[in-house]
Amino acid sequence: APGAAELVEELDVPVVVAACDVADRDALRALLEEYPPNAVVHAAGVEAFSPLAEQDPADFARVLSAKVAGAANLDELVGEVDAFVLFSSIAGTWGAGGQGAYAAANAYLDGLADSRRSRGLAATSIAWGAWADGGMATEGDAEEHLRARGIRPMAPGRALTALRRAVGSNVGVLTVADIDWERFAPLFTSVRPSPLLRDLPQVRQALSAAPAGDSGVVARLTALPEDEQRRVLLELVREQVAAVLGGEQLVESGLAFKELGFDSLTAVEFRGAIGTATGLKLPATLVFDHPTPAVLAEHLRSELVGTRPEALSAEVALRVDEPIAIVAMACRFPGGVASPEQLWDLLEQGRDAMTGFPTDRGWDLANIYDPDPEHEGTSYVVEGAFVDDVSGFDPAFFGISPREALAMDPQQRLLLETSWEAFERAGIDPVSLRGGQVGVFAGTNGQDYLDLLPRIPDGLEGHVGTGNASSVLSGRVSYTFGLEGPAVTVDTACSSSLVALHLAVQALRSGECSLALAGGVTIMATPGAFVDFSRQRGLAVDGRCKAFAAGADGTAWGEGVGMLLVERLSDARRNGHEVLAVVRGSAINQDGASNGLTAPNGPSQQRVIRTALAGAGLSASDVDVVEAHGTGTALGDPIEAQALIATYGQDRTTPLLLGSVKSNIGHTQAAAGVAAVIKAVMAMRHGIVPKTLHVGEPTHEVEWSAGLVDLVTENVAWPETGRVRRVGVSSFGFSGTNAHAILEAANSDFEGSPPSPLGGGIPEEVVPVVPVVLSGRTPEALRAQASALLDHPADLLDLGYSLAGRTRMEHRAVLAVTDDLRAELEAVVNGDSTPAAEGRLAFLFTGQGSQRVGMGRELYEAFPVFAEAFDAVAALVEVRDDCLD
Repeated sequence: APGAAELVEELDVPVVVAACDVADRDALRALLEEYPPNAVVHAAGVEAFSPLAEQDPADFARVLSAKVAGAANLDELVGEVDAFVLFSSIAGTWGAGGQGAYAAANAYLDGLADSRRSRGLAATSIAWGAWADGGMATEGDAEEHLRARGIRPMAPGRALTALRRAVGSNVGVLTVADIDWERFAPLFTSVRPSPLLRDLPQVRQALSAAPAGDSGVVARLTALPEDEQRRVLLELVREQVAAVLGGEQLVESGLAFKELGFDSLTAVEFRGAIGTATGLKLPATLVFDHPTPAVLAEHLRSELVGTRPEALSAEVALRVDEPIAIVAMACRFPGGVASPEQLWDLLEQGRDAMTGFPTDRGWDLANIYDPDPEHEGTSYVVEGAFVDDVSGFDPAFFGISPREALAMDPQQRLLLETSWEAFERAGIDPVSLRGGQVGVFAGTNGQDYLDLLPRIPDGLEGHVGTGNASSVLSGRVSYTFGLEGPAVTVDTACSSSLVALHLAVQALRSGECSLALAGGVTIMATPGAFVDFSRQRGLAVDGRCKAFAAGADGTAWGEGVGMLLVERLSDARRNGHEVLAVVRGSAINQDGASNGLTAPNGPSQQRVIRTALAGAGLSASDVDVVEAHGTGTALGDPIEAQALIATYGQDRTTPLLLGSVKSNIGHTQAAAGVAAVIKAVMAMRHGIVPKTLHVGEPTHEVEWSAGLVDLVTENVAWPETGRVRRVGVSSFGFSGTNAHAILEAANSDFEGSPPSPLGGGIPEEVVPVVPVVLSGRTPEALRAQASALLDHPADLLDLGYSLAGRTRMEHRAVLAVTDDLRAELEAVVNGDSTPAAEGRLAFLFTGQGSQRVGMGRELYEAFPVFAEAFDAVAALVEVRDDCLD
């Protein structure tokens, strides 16, 4: 070995150097027979620094061989000796990143020492820290790497003293290392707790030694306005981030520390720097608890200035009957529907969205159809209603890797997209909600995407669980947007999304959240639903829902996603949000012991309707229209119709108008309830009740004359009743869970909807130039947005106003449009962009003379005051070289 000859020369005793692979049992036996020992010191080691996932069995065996196989052979072959010393490592005591095999090998040595001692044999295993002046810890940059993590190399003299004491003691396993506990312990426990380190008194003392606070910092902050406090603290956080990471660019305040490049080491270093600057005692988990610079700056402000949120007031907690405003809606439904407006166009035009099975999902279309309902594994229906381009997802937009996106159920992806749209449609920047008490209530009725994953390339194992768990449907939205209100996934089958709305209403009224997303999603990744219901003979042969029709012969499967943004009506008024409609009341119940597990129950449906009306403080005659569950089944529709006649059909002067959106887009399952709500809201706003398709004549199984209920088979104007428009919405799950909601138009006595931000319309000639603001995460996204707007029919003022309220992303273009919007957009489509830097804005008012080329440079050279002011600004913001010209 290197240095062996020099060592022999230094020693005053006879020495024999004999080479032998101790992992080779036969070679070791021969060596020991030639040189029988009375003591053994086993100090072998093989360096291996790589994550366990990147090691193959051969690499792992190579690391274990020298330590484990060699020690095992020595133990067996030498038997009783005066001393049996094993050089172990701290990697086996408390673990070490990238040293999984090495840690396991050393842990074996510690176990072997215990084993020998239990057999009455001498053994000492010493888990060493780093030695200075030689050994594996001094190779390359290993010493610097260890010091940064709180492990200081030991002087050899001190280490040898410890070795002599250890061998002479009665201790079998011990650790000898020089540790900087104040650095090591917070770093090591920053991601996970460590019972071992928690019990070390030195660590507890080090962690409790942080300064208690700096009244000077607090005094300086409290003297500033709130906005300045936030700015000062955000700049402090950015400066420390740049210092720790070694960067010079301005740190974006909304990026997570993980995305900025933090690891556990830099997180602890950063925490120390922030603690020193503010005088606060901060936890080692600082960047995990407050994941972006902006969030951390706000936390520091709350700690320094005392702006912690107050407890929930009794006033909020007791708003049990306040109407809940729907302030935004977003959706994807069959027929190319990508917005509530497009859904309304489809309904008003009476279009049928049913098509053949999709060709982009890998279904075995050649063999899936068989007209025989008894033929297993097939469907006797070959049509349904499907969402276009369910794979068209931009993971980078949401900070998701392509690999994780591939493992994600498309239902999660669509919920993310529609949630973002719902926020923006309400004029809310989704980024601004991070850390807010915003709830997410998402309906689902199954996840079959997991059935496809065996066909997806390897490497997705770490994402499959979260990508397909039903609980993560709501949790994914909350996590992505940083929402801290309730996150609940609801599965009551077909009533899921209306139940989700009911729960959101309850949470808002109880004060659990101040804003909530409520909706549902179903995407059929496989044809399993068609196959299953074919065996049950539950599907219409022609693939059409004939709601309440004499020809009803089963349901027709559809899919979709819808998301509503709801808040308390008083909050909507105060926040200036447009109120699309109001939820006056809602209720849920269960069929109980009905005539079969999945059979509907008329009395239970009547009870849920009456409970919702009572909660709304209304009588049945106060409601004009019911958007029914209406699945087109021969059993379910008559039961539902009789329940409606018994409740809404009595004591009326004008007929209750009845319809079902399923006749247009099929039974969208967990999204059925939210589809019905969007239809109802749009119908109230347009004053039209759309027709229900495929009726022919109403079912003969219902005694329609027992009440005043009309099935709408042609578009009709909203009844002129002299009262506010109201709709009842029903959704019943085959789980037996029933839901009913009462919606009210926004112009009711309860609603003082704010005026349009444009003041009811501004003549275009009053605004000679309209700024049209575009932004995207990438240059391609920016160009795509400009391309999508090329043929946009919207009024220029409305377009400019709407786009100005959207989230400002990294790549931006601001078009100063006078009359030719198309030409400006084409320039963006054909151009390129660079990311916008986040910073402060400064204006320089130069007065007369700024129109002269070089005026600024002349001022700079002639007037020191001007030059000093200019330099001060240039030090704070990025100034172009030609700015003085």
